[in-house]
Amino acid sequence: MQLGALRKSGHFPSLVAALMHFDVSFMVWVLLGALSTYVAKDLGLSTFQKGLVVAIPPLGGAVFRIVLGSLSDRVGIKGLGQITLALSTVPLLWGWLGGGTLTQVLCIGLLLGVAGASFAVALPLTSRWYPPELQGLALGIAGAGNSGTVVAALVAPRLAELVGWHGVFGLAIIPVAVVFVLFSVLAKEPPKLATRSTNPLRLLNERDPRWLCAFYAVSFGSFVGLAGYLSIFFVDRFSLTKVTAGSLAALCTVAGSLLRPLGGGLADRHTGTKVLTAGFAVVAVLALTLAANPALPPTVAVFAVLIGVLGMCNGAVFQMVGVRLPTRVGAMTGLVGAAGGLGGFTLPFAFAALRSSTGSFSTGFVVMAVAACAACAAAAGRQRRWYADIVAALQVQP
Repeated sequence: MQLGALRKSGHFPSLVAALMHFDVSFMVWVLLGALSTYVAKDLGLSTFQKGLVVAIPPLGGAVFRIVLGSLSDRVGIKGLGQITLALSTVPLLWGWLGGGTLTQVLCIGLLLGVAGASFAVALPLTSRWYPPELQGLALGIAGAGNSGTVVAALVAPRLAELVGWHGVFGLAIIPVAVVFVLFSVLAKEPPKLATRSTNPLRLLNERDPRWLCAFYAVSFGSFVGLAGYLSIFFVDRFSLTKVTAGSLAALCTVAGSLLRPLGGGLADRHTGTKVLTAGFAVVAVLALTLAANPALPPTVAVFAVLIGVLGMCNGAVFQMVGVRLPTRVGAMTGLVGAAGGLGGFTLPFAFAALRSSTGSFSTGFVVMAVAACAACAAAAGRQRRWYADIVAALQVQP
């Protein structure tokens, strides 16, 4: 991968700023999931209610990405980044000083979706600074900021043991404030596009955006859904302590963050659809393995590989966004990110509902495998169609 080329082209400080923005935003976005076992015990939540608490922040992210993404043309991408960081402190303050009922917690989770709107900041900021041949790698590095899920899963339960889950919300304001200052210093407004801004929802009238949204709903939706739900899974499935469950959740999700740039880099070389076809096939096999209810050690190993592959698929999807729709990356990142948020809402919600009705996690993993198989077949079909488009374009050139 051309790591040295990133320093010679584009604006490297903005890439660093995008990574930090994405990282702290993801940490805030999934914080409620990382603390869900503490919230559930404190409020006496049922199995279904626990799943709903974890599912709401991704849903909020889907909504706010569309709403806030349209502001970038008015205030600029850098300005939008500052706004989302500032607004992220609102649910943190509410969780610190309130959050005593399920209704309040659900409202806090919805507002945490503001942090999930970081897709509309970090990825366009990066994409507009780098040429097409570096899109996969650059976007993969910026997108590796989803390692904030690891930070939340690893640190939040330990802090909750010391200061309570409300206190963790208050402490989370500190890194948000630090990143606000660093982002303001490092980020530089990227060059404006020559084309007019596009309403993200209007892109759904086109075939390519619909496919990219579908792929991301499966890949990122599974990633962020599992990242938020794993602590509950390990506690309910294996009766682990909250801190141990959080540590294992962090261990499982770290590969998804680290391998996202690799997915983007492989997509630069071999096309994103080929990476997705292989990746979704692996995801289907691993999901079926988890449906067999293996013991704890193999379960952790399978989750680590599964989430790592999902991270690679996430990088591949955004490489395709930069290649297929280079003049509309800003609008597409908001739209595709919203689709991923909807997928992230669906997974824990469905897992909780299915477990409530069947008493087992197995059905949820079977459904996940079926979705991955459908995505695999669709990616293979797009590979043939998009390759044919390229050939046809070359044939009409003089």
